Amino acid sequence: MPAPLGYALIATDLDGTLLRGDDTVSERSLAALARAAAAGARHLVVTGRPAPRVRTLLKALGSTGLAVCGQGAQLYDAGADRLLWSVTLDTETAETALGKIEAEVGEVYAAVDQDGADGLTLIEPGYRMPHPTLPASRVERREELWQAPISKVLLRHPVLSDDELAEVARGAVGSLATVTMSGPGTVELQPCGITKATGLALATERLGLGRHNALAFGDMPNDIPMFHWAARGVAMANAHPELKAVADEVTLSNEDDGVAVVLERLFP
Repeated sequence: MPAPLGYALIATDLDGTLLRGDDTVSERSLAALARAAAAGARHLVVTGRPAPRVRTLLKALGSTGLAVCGQGAQLYDAGADRLLWSVTLDTETAETALGKIEAEVGEVYAAVDQDGADGLTLIEPGYRMPHPTLPASRVERREELWQAPISKVLLRHPVLSDDELAEVARGAVGSLATVTMSGPGTVELQPCGITKATGLALATERLGLGRHNALAFGDMPNDIPMFHWAARGVAMANAHPELKAVADEVTLSNEDDGVAVVLERLFP
């Protein structure tokens, strides 16, 4: 059965969008996604979290299909529990980029997400995880961050805001890496040219779908490429102003089931 209004694909971010603050998906949201699925729409999680950090959440959603992880650097098959595709950030390039940023703003605190379906999140001294529920392994020296291939680097600054750090980082690293801001306390460096849109395009190609019937939900500037790619972008009430500025619609917050509100209207 074709999805109403042509929306055959529903792409949702997780943190600050589909997830509530306690990392759960409400029963209302689950029911709305189920109604959309019954009408023929496919749901794709498109998240900045690396694949190992989404397994439990995908199970809660009953997802056995594809998920775009690591800001688009990973395409994960939940049913087979394996990565179908991944792009790594060269560690020498990452070190160079960090050096250029620190030359501008002084010391930053860094963490990395290792590549692979079982990759670890490593954090150096001074780095504080923005999501305390996410597991991480602390290392004693920055050099230990580069002990295995990585998908991205996460940055925090002791004084600068996320917006300020992201702006400086973009100017400092140039084409060495793509700079994104995916949540409070989460400025990231990922492989150059990789975004949620590139990962989503790869996933939809495998599914035989396209951008013309895609509906996207998000809350942070890292969702902007996805909004530009999709036919319609819906920002949460709690979204960053940069995302609201390019959204086609603003719904309620993640705590108030904003995703469900829109889906209930489109898939009654």
